[in-house]
Amino acid sequence: MFNLHTHTRFSDGSDEPQAYVEEALRQGFSTLGFSDHSPVPFDNTFAIREEELALYGETILQLKKRCRDIHGSDPLNPVQKGLQILLSLEIDFIPGITRTFDEYRRMLPLDYTIGSVHLVRNSDPSHLWFIDGPEMAVYDKGLLEVFGNDARKGVTAYYRQIQEMVATQKPGIVGHLDKIRMYNRDRYFSEASAWYTGLVDETLDIIKETGCVVEVNTRGIYKKRSETYFPGPAILQKIQDLRIPVTISSDAHKPHELSMLFPETKAFLFSIGFRELVNFSAAGMEYIPL
Repeated sequence: MFNLHTHTRFSDGSDEPQAYVEEALRQGFSTLGFSDHSPVPFDNTFAIREEELALYGETILQLKKRCRDIHGSDPLNPVQKGLQILLSLEIDFIPGITRTFDEYRRMLPLDYTIGSVHLVRNSDPSHLWFIDGPEMAVYDKGLLEVFGNDARKGVTAYYRQIQEMVATQKPGIVGHLDKIRMYNRDRYFSEASAWYTGLVDETLDIIKETGCVVEVNTRGIYKKRSETYFPGPAILQKIQDLRIPVTISSDAHKPHELSMLFPETKAFLFSIGFRELVNFSAAGMEYIPL
């Protein structure tokens, strides 16, 4: 078992990294990837502070070194494997505002990157629509103030931002691809609209061309913010048809969330045709049978 999308107290998670390692060992994990939110150049409550970025890297690297010789504690598994710790960042992509992914790759010895869009910009880089977080009211307020309540304009900007991120930054993993719909709930746009499905198809074509992995993110369901994974079933079927590789992540913000809904998600993916998942290691991508 493995999880590549994990947040600690360095960004918007709850605990020190050690607590997640202890829980991963308890659950018999083979790999645990830490992916705290990269710094952004404005006040916020979710990203690593600039002055803590180096400490974050040092902390995870120390755990990586220590865990090379630590073995899992599952008494039912006679062949105990060491826990692999990986260093990553979930990097926010906001054109003209955030650092490039290569800058972060030079700053830290990252094993992989997760590229995500949480803040959507319009033509004015000082106006950003925050589409995430625990409050629907923030989503609604941002759509009104940044895009004049024009959902098609805002959603188009979101997918264009993802497309630019994938094409220019080439993340290892694309995070929660269709999260733009989390607080929509059929209030502003229909996911069945031709313009919406067209944007999704364009985005998947670029992802296919660049060889990125798409994460199947379970957090929306277990936090009761979505009835389906990110991405949802229709997009996942398209991803399977295109043979785009996927990985399952819990987007854990607390240790006990590390493997939330993994068995159910594996079963669902198998039912629509997937037969393997992607994990990462120091050597790069590896394929794990479902």
